[in-house]
Amino acid sequence: MQVTSSLSRAADDAHAGHDHDDPNCASCGHDHEHTSIKLTQLLLGVIFVVNAFIVEWFFESGTIVDDLSAMLGAIILGYPIILTGIRDLRKGLLSINELVSLAVLASFASGDYKTAGIVAFFMLLGEMIETRTAEGARASIESLIKLTPTKARRLRNGAEQEVAVKELEIGDVIRVRPGDNVAADGVILNGQGSFNQANITGESLPVDKKAGDEVFAGTVNLTGVLEIRVSRAGQDTTLGRVHSLILAAEKTKLPIMKIVDQYMGFYTPLVLVIAALVWAFTKDLNRVIAVLVVSCPCAFILATPTAMIAALSAAARLGILIKNVADIEAAAKITAFVFDKTGTLTTGKLAVSRLSPLAGTAPAELLHVAASAEKYSNHPTAKALADLAAEAGVKLVEPKNFSETAGRGIKAEVDGATVYVGRAQWLKDNAIKDNFTSSVDLNETEGFSIIYIARGGQCIGWVGLQDQTRAEAREALAELKLNGVRRIAMVSGDRQPVAVRVAREIGCEEVVAECLPQNKVEFVKQVKSKGYRVAVVGDGVNDAPALAAGDIGIAMGAAGSEVAIHSATIALMNNDLRRLPFLVKLSRMTRAVINQNFLFGVFFIIGGLTLAAFGKINPIVAAIMHNAGSLIVIFNSARLVRQGEELEPFVGTGGTPTPEAPATRQHAAAGQLSLKPA
Repeated sequence: MQVTSSLSRAADDAHAGHDHDDPNCASCGHDHEHTSIKLTQLLLGVIFVVNAFIVEWFFESGTIVDDLSAMLGAIILGYPIILTGIRDLRKGLLSINELVSLAVLASFASGDYKTAGIVAFFMLLGEMIETRTAEGARASIESLIKLTPTKARRLRNGAEQEVAVKELEIGDVIRVRPGDNVAADGVILNGQGSFNQANITGESLPVDKKAGDEVFAGTVNLTGVLEIRVSRAGQDTTLGRVHSLILAAEKTKLPIMKIVDQYMGFYTPLVLVIAALVWAFTKDLNRVIAVLVVSCPCAFILATPTAMIAALSAAARLGILIKNVADIEAAAKITAFVFDKTGTLTTGKLAVSRLSPLAGTAPAELLHVAASAEKYSNHPTAKALADLAAEAGVKLVEPKNFSETAGRGIKAEVDGATVYVGRAQWLKDNAIKDNFTSSVDLNETEGFSIIYIARGGQCIGWVGLQDQTRAEAREALAELKLNGVRRIAMVSGDRQPVAVRVAREIGCEEVVAECLPQNKVEFVKQVKSKGYRVAVVGDGVNDAPALAAGDIGIAMGAAGSEVAIHSATIALMNNDLRRLPFLVKLSRMTRAVINQNFLFGVFFIIGGLTLAAFGKINPIVAAIMHNAGSLIVIFNSARLVRQGEELEPFVGTGGTPTPEAPATRQHAAAGQLSLKPA
């Protein structure tokens, strides 16, 4: 509504002389100080108005007391609105602010201070509801900074020095140990290891790298000690460019035009003309006051915020966190969805998809040996095996003489036998001669990771692992298409075969793979340039610029990175993709309810103005009428609260598992398992 932006401008005016370029000012005029002042003012005014009703209801002789209390409440609540209206007039603006000011003043003129207070209260409440509770680009940047260490181990003349990351220069050599975040983009000089670089490229599986390979700042070295020559530092790194992309995308966002402005641009001068004509022809002040009171735009004021409150309640019940309420309106116009893959359409966690024993080994025995041998490894493969063993009730033993070779595999003693777990070449290098790879029917290029297990010099089986698609992904995408979404695309940093396999599993027809963050932003811009309204759904740091560049950004909250949630305005707190089609439907119904409220307001005010002008109603009846109109709008909006009851409610920790819960996923793919300890 116009009043929202006007009150925000008034708050900004109070900051006269404030430096808007100050990096500590996240959203000029909208910091916590302003919010707390408005809330205190609102509560104080409400107390006085409510007190007036209490005195009137319980004390027959309380006329003066309740009038004074209502007057104080109306003054506290009404003066900022009237002040904003005056400022608008000085700037040559004529909007709903003047209508509300007239309503408050008309109520004062008729002695109905309670009505004045109620009108002002709902206006301020609407302003608070519709003001964006933004985190903005600054919060995104702060979260990104946490991904890069503040210190680095620089090598000079063979000696290791701990220096601040900002001191690194191109050509410096740094040492990265297991578990460290890489401090700068560079090329590996010595060593090899596995890297989790989903934050930057979106690849779901750890990537094994060796001398000559490039690494990115912000990625995590899982295994191995490496020496890296810095090729890009500071803001020139891939992570640094993500910073800049977020800021640029945030600046391209335009405020959404509020529907009420489309209806109310002509309203204030029209009411003034009608009031002047009534006075000119009748010289009856009561008729003029009745005209001003009945034309009070309460229905218009309440039309948007009441519908928004109801929609927010319905969304929150299903675990949908909406940070910018304007996106409830924007979601109704969405015609294209752009999805990230890893952690969005997939679970983002490595899981066992195939357990294939060989040489007469039982499935449970294979799992027991592999998971026990990997017990002390930090590699995601080890965690996936441990998770499967825990879910299947397979008991593990302590491995002896454990050793791990980065990027290749592990060696340990399990139940007195020497066990090797790792890549095929790792087993071959350790004198395992059987043709054990011939039994594999999975394609590693499609995102499957294969590890082999050997015991006592013989391969006893292999395990296939993958980042699995979410169980509800296909259903959610199909329902989006039924709801009129014309284009659905998956954009991923992962390899083309992996992305194609996932798209095939979920029924997504458009796939763009091997994308860096800037490529995702470019794709979103291309889609928007063709006339689509785009919703971007993602979870990782590499998704943050695209989330900010879309018309709306939706973050997978439970599994997503902090920066993605800051850059987006909507978060799915339980990662259930079925909430997306519900969000679209809820948005469209909310928009319909708002339009219904506006249409009702139009007919109500036209009828009220006609009756008031002809003297058929007095100011008291006019006040009752406009309050009745407000209640009708509220009840109409309340219908939204029950939307989504056909979907299961959001369940927190300890409740019923959501669709991606472990109990409903991976073991169907390992259907041959009859997991009992051998």
